[in-house]
Amino acid sequence: MREILTGLVMGESARWHDGELWFCDWGAGEVIRLAGSTPAVVTRVSGLPFCIDWLPGGDLLLLDGPGARLLRSGELHADLSGIDGRHPWNDIATDSRGNAFVNNIGYDFPGGTPGPGLIAVVTPDGAAREVADGLEFPNGMAVTPDDRTLIVAESHASRLTAFDIEADGSLSNRRVWADLPGVAPDGICIDSSGAVWYAAVPNQHCRRVREGGEILDTIALPDGAFDCALAGDERTLYALTADYTNPAAMFGGRTGRLFAISLS
Repeated sequence: MREILTGLVMGESARWHDGELWFCDWGAGEVIRLAGSTPAVVTRVSGLPFCIDWLPGGDLLLLDGPGARLLRSGELHADLSGIDGRHPWNDIATDSRGNAFVNNIGYDFPGGTPGPGLIAVVTPDGAAREVADGLEFPNGMAVTPDDRTLIVAESHASRLTAFDIEADGSLSNRRVWADLPGVAPDGICIDSSGAVWYAAVPNQHCRRVREGGEILDTIALPDGAFDCALAGDERTLYALTADYTNPAAMFGGRTGRLFAISLS
């Protein structure tokens, strides 16, 4: 395990793209690209949460959670306020058809009363519609490489949930992909074998599980783990951590770190 960066506020939305690690520092309002070991701020955002992914043509999508907007290369791609303009939109995952799946936690976190969250799809033309509801704090999401399955972490339900993806972005065949007793999964990523790595904040680990819940690997971390991403060759797992025990530090301090864990 190597400590790559320190002094982050709260790292989230880790993505491997074109041979480089990208992530969002929510507290600092920055989208960061890591070139080797050198961080470069790509853009700045006001308000949180905000998350990133890419369309097949290479356009960067940025989910402005508080603004209920999905931006495409800095321009408005979809207005999500007609689906839910009151609660924060949280995470994003794209497929190779150009569909973008975005989720909404369904209540005012962290002070509100937990309520049911939802998932919407934004199709390539920018049209948005709800495709799933009744999720218990939908968090990290990922699409399988064959575009057939969307997996979402339900933090308050201690599970990973899967949906079949239809060609038009509709979701069907909802099912439990893995029960995770005692765990609140946050960010996730999928490896080439189909297993899922998830980050868990209070558990202070990243863990790899197979469909059905079999535990394959566990990486203990010194602080809460908010998200993780695999390098393209899958020999390195990147983990974003921060001190989650003090909300003032988590949103205003500089306890966040980025670790690189060798898997080979």
